[in-house]
Amino acid sequence: MSITAINDRIAQLQAMTATLDNGLAQSASAAGGVAAPVDPSATTTSTPSTSFQSMLQQATATQTSTAATSGDSTAYDAMIQQAAQANGIDPSLLKGLIRQESGFDPNARSGAGASGLTQLMPSTAAGLGVSDTTDPQQSIDGGAKYLREQLDAFGGDQTKALAAYNAGAGAVRKYGGVPPYAETQNYVTRVLGYANEYRSSTPVSIT
Repeated sequence: MSITAINDRIAQLQAMTATLDNGLAQSASAAGGVAAPVDPSATTTSTPSTSFQSMLQQATATQTSTAATSGDSTAYDAMIQQAAQANGIDPSLLKGLIRQESGFDPNARSGAGASGLTQLMPSTAAGLGVSDTTDPQQSIDGGAKYLREQLDAFGGDQTKALAAYNAGAGAVRKYGGVPPYAETQNYVTRVLGYANEYRSSTPVSIT
């Protein structure tokens, strides 16, 4: 190939390159050009809204309140310990009973009319000398006495005593043990389970 031909070929390639560059430039212009680089100093960090902060505080407050009345430690532990010792019963069992009966709510009330921490019926409470079932001390003392009565009636058998506390001594005698009531069976299982939790986490003495 002659020098002239080579030069002509180079000129053609240069022309083609120029045309291509011009086309790319027009396309970029039609599309709005190239995005400008991000200025780091202009970047903002989003912060939680006031409403979200409020919700977070409310959730924390609820969690704290729940923890205060959970099964681990309560404001009634000293009363439970004292009442258990006075009646010769396992404080862990009494605490488990209260947790199941009322969730440690002194104002708890059932549809049947039982009330207080140990959910005593009016007639039962009166027989135990409890004048105000919503008073934590009276309710715990009364519940401990009533549980002691059931333990004595069934030879110290905790399972039968709890069943009697829930369904009545007559039902336990009739069936020779825990009655075939789903509520009572669940009740006994849960109270014993809670009691085991308390024994394993915080050993207590009834002497």
